[in-house]
Amino acid sequence: MPSTTMRMLETYPKSINLDRATLAATIDALNNCAQVCTACADACLSDDGVAELTKCIRTNLDCADICTTTARVLSRHTGYDAGLSRSLLEACATACRSCGDECARHAEMHEHCRVCADVCRACERACRDLLATMS
Repeated sequence: MPSTTMRMLETYPKSINLDRATLAATIDALNNCAQVCTACADACLSDDGVAELTKCIRTNLDCADICTTTARVLSRHTGYDAGLSRSLLEACATACRSCGDECARHAEMHEHCRVCADVCRACERACRDLLATMS
């Protein structure tokens, strides 16, 4: 069954200058990453060693915000601006790489950071895959 994102893209009445399946997969990855980063930041905040996780929390929240914004912009197609979409995807890939690296530093001690690092890496790949299809 196609994702809700794909179902919505299929209903768009005009042409979209991107591969809809790749676009849907990227939007889904972005939304998933935003949720996981938010949950990871919250888990870090509840840890007894929260002071050592300050950078991780900040990186999680930055990544979540950038992913959410990117997903929202990519969901709009009327008056599409490829340059803006490219810039957001590049910023998002950078944020995901940074967050993935930071969470990986804590992955041995915190399972939520390991999960977050994996999801950030997947989202970074999705952003780069969509970027590769853009003209």
